[in-house]
Amino acid sequence: MRFHTRKWIKPEDLNPNGTLFGGRLLEWIDEEAALYAIIQLENPRTVTKFISEINFRSSAKKGDIIEIGLQVTKFGASSITLACEVRNKMTRETIITIEKIIMVSLDENGKPSPHGKTQVEFVKDRLQD
Repeated sequence: MRFHTRKWIKPEDLNPNGTLFGGRLLEWIDEEAALYAIIQLENPRTVTKFISEINFRSSAKKGDIIEIGLQVTKFGASSITLACEVRNKMTRETIITIEKIIMVSLDENGKPSPHGKTQVEFVKDRLQD
């Protein structure tokens, strides 16, 4: 799994218990998955279709640095399926896992559109020298 994004937990990210608000974390995960899928599928009209069970395994508190990891598990005709893990950057303790996030590539009419991708590509490999 590649960990792409780090977040610093600030006071505005906390719930009344003084730990990271789950909704804030899910917002960050959804945004990270969307950005990842848009880049992989080369389509800015890529949307979240499905997020499986979310397993909160530990919490984060103010001042913690977390990192969001994503891994492609499947390419569909118009979709990409990702797995996600969020962990504490310093301790490596897992905070949350999501087995399946399905992102779908849409056409200009908002309908699923085949993307033709079959494997992970890196932007640097798409660039011509």
